[in-house]
Amino acid sequence: MSAGERLPVPADPVFEGELVGDEVPVSPRTAQHRFMNWWTCSRRVPTALKSRKAAGQTTRDAIEWLARSPFRSASAVGRGAVLAVRGWRRWVRVHDYREAAEQSEKLADKFVEIRALTLFRWKVTGLVVVASAAVLVVVHLLYGEVALWCAAGAAAVTLAITGRRKDGAPGRKPVLAGPRTLTWTMDPQVLVDAFRDAKLIGKDESLRLVERAARVGDGWAITVDLPATRKAADVIKHRDALASALAVDEVQLIVERVRGKGGHAGRVFLWVADEDPYAGPPLRTPLVDVERWDAWRPVPFGRDARQRRIDLPLVWTSLLVGAIPRQGKTFATRLAAAGLVLDPYARLYVFDGKGGKDWEAAEQIAYRFVCGDELAHAEAVRDHLVELVAEVQSRFARMATLDDEICPESKITPAISRDLSLGMPITAVIIDEVQVFLENPTREQVGGKKTTLGEYIADLLSYLARKGPAAGIVVILATQRPDSNTIPSRLRAVLGSRFALRVMDWRDSNIVLGEQMNTRGYDASTLLPSHKGVGILRPDGETDAGTDVLAMTVRTYYMPNLEWRAICARGRALREAAGTLAGHAVGDDERRAIDSAAVVKALGTGQPVQTPVELPEPLASVVQLLGEQLDGREFVPTAELVEALDVEPTAFGREMGELGCKPIRQYVPSDDGMRRVRGYLTAEVKAAVERLSADEIGSTGEPS
Repeated sequence: MSAGERLPVPADPVFEGELVGDEVPVSPRTAQHRFMNWWTCSRRVPTALKSRKAAGQTTRDAIEWLARSPFRSASAVGRGAVLAVRGWRRWVRVHDYREAAEQSEKLADKFVEIRALTLFRWKVTGLVVVASAAVLVVVHLLYGEVALWCAAGAAAVTLAITGRRKDGAPGRKPVLAGPRTLTWTMDPQVLVDAFRDAKLIGKDESLRLVERAARVGDGWAITVDLPATRKAADVIKHRDALASALAVDEVQLIVERVRGKGGHAGRVFLWVADEDPYAGPPLRTPLVDVERWDAWRPVPFGRDARQRRIDLPLVWTSLLVGAIPRQGKTFATRLAAAGLVLDPYARLYVFDGKGGKDWEAAEQIAYRFVCGDELAHAEAVRDHLVELVAEVQSRFARMATLDDEICPESKITPAISRDLSLGMPITAVIIDEVQVFLENPTREQVGGKKTTLGEYIADLLSYLARKGPAAGIVVILATQRPDSNTIPSRLRAVLGSRFALRVMDWRDSNIVLGEQMNTRGYDASTLLPSHKGVGILRPDGETDAGTDVLAMTVRTYYMPNLEWRAICARGRALREAAGTLAGHAVGDDERRAIDSAAVVKALGTGQPVQTPVELPEPLASVVQLLGEQLDGREFVPTAELVEALDVEPTAFGREMGELGCKPIRQYVPSDDGMRRVRGYLTAEVKAAVERLSADEIGSTGEPS
């Protein structure tokens, strides 16, 4: 051994999770670092010099401006010449004097004077032309052709200044669409005018460019700051008005608030597509080419308008899919389930209330499987859900006995879910056409109390969606009747992720996406019928669009029956190889012995079922529109209700008055200060609801 080498020194073993080296070296802030930080944050430094990207964009814009300058100058000179000829024509024909005489009804009396003045102005014109020509001849004789070129240049500059703006070109065309060419580039003033036309900013207000317009994918992207007190949420809410001002279809306009670092309540990101981003052939799901999948990874769900891949997280949350028939509801539900199918350690409870072939392929891998809409099928769903609730209770009891290294937070982990000896795999409850089971009116006794089979199933699902995620339970529900009577509020409130394809009106959209989502600019009833598989996703977790995105429009991947069957067959092969195929898939439908009393106690079932009172219109729509704002607001303007509900104002006021809600006038803040408007007190709306509810209960009696 050489002298420079050292003998190994024995040390204590280092275990996983042990902190080695308490002191973390921190590099000091150098002068260069401080200068660069000041340079990027200072308002005195132009935006074009703060980054290479901005400098490159500015350089490209400058080159493009120089290349377009001759063409713009020639067009401006032409417009100036037209304006000059028009102005001279009006002057020589004495239009101002003639119009004044016509308005005073003295045109006949002034005819001689008008003719004389017209002849005089023609003579002046002739003298000016002759004098100008004489001056040019003399200057040419004295100074040569240089003088003529100088005179022509001065005239061209004068005409260009006169015609620097378009003189009212007829019609409108998309101002942001189309490929970027040397003959066109976006003028920021156009965007400012569009915001003013949409009444998103005042006439004396303007926008601040944060990032210049640039091509992003198949569209234009730009980030702007709104004036003080203006909010990005209002721009999102009135996206259709801004699209109208820009003369593009609203599906081409994407408006997002910039959040997190570098964002604030008044910073808006705009992206305008060249054409309909949801048109074209369907997109094939990438899961077809995947051998297996991990249920803990988000599932590929679709792409947004900017063609970013949107992955849907399932573990720790749940999913509600709602749509009218033939809009892709079952396809979207199967996309979410496909990732779980390809995980051999995931367990599936598949219940199909439609009774067709859509979920037939999943029978070969399902731990529990029900297909049909008869009473026996609804009772089987109830029994399987009771079994799963008992399983959740058992899992919590078992996790409490595990070592802290295996289960540190009384929540399931990837290692626990894949440990066959523990028996706690990720378990998904997938119910298509859930309204079939939730609306079952069959009476039964639960814990000594009378209820219906549908209400009991709703209680079981509510428990699984509320308590199940920590134990590895994923609830996925799909329905073609997204109304408040079908899916009770106690169940909707605990469903994390929401996906709404096209529905009938904004009320159904809010049932799926959440209260007041239409007032935030997300309304699934505005989706086009031709956009199959396109819906609004409100995720409960991180997506490629960002963690702070409230909702987004997504075009789901396309997975027909043939590919769905192939994925299910692959899922069965994976489970056979891993030794996890069990339950209905192997012919074992035996139900485990459970403690029904413990399940009833966990659900908290102890109150008799009361049928909700159906409020008359338009009061029901007002209550649904305001939602929680009934308790948070004191006064609601009539104009706001009429616009949101899309009703006729006179009939609306008469019907509200018949229900006991009388309008009053109050002062409310506006862009021009305080303004007195007509509206309703929320206290009167709540009083009318209570009065109608009391009358209904009194007339129907206590439900038995």
